[in-house]
Amino acid sequence: MTEQSPVVLRSCRPEDLDQVIKINEICLPENYPRSFFVEHLINFPKAFIVAEMDGKIVGYVMTRVEKGFSFYGMKWVTKAHIISLAVLPQYRRRGIGTALMKKAHEGAKEYGATEIYLEVRVNNDEAIALYKKLSYEIKDVNANYYSDGEDAYIMVAHL
Repeated sequence: MTEQSPVVLRSCRPEDLDQVIKINEICLPENYPRSFFVEHLINFPKAFIVAEMDGKIVGYVMTRVEKGFSFYGMKWVTKAHIISLAVLPQYRRRGIGTALMKKAHEGAKEYGATEIYLEVRVNNDEAIALYKKLSYEIKDVNANYYSDGEDAYIMVAHL
């Protein structure tokens, strides 16, 4: 791989799932059963995006779309939920995470979402900085959100 290898962003395909699941296991302490990935691929393919370099999946973002109360007032809206974002360590700091998030936003809009949210560990400064760069704001703290007892910020943005 060269430093200039182009990154291709595209919708995840069924044949990508083994690589996506491996990235999840390498990068994140929160892992999901294969059926969870399949469910999101089937239901929200426009918002389940992979980053590919030299024929290899190097990152992904998995998103779902749901109905619920707005984070910006008491109204019923369609909102997107970033479930998981991961980029292999050796491919970080190249803008891939930002590009994946922007592409997920585009996909979420296609499903009618008007806002988007996610949970992030309160000590994950790098991720929090990325989300703030994308106009997310901290709306709340979800105490003991993670299985190890760590709190999560709920971060929200308009689409």
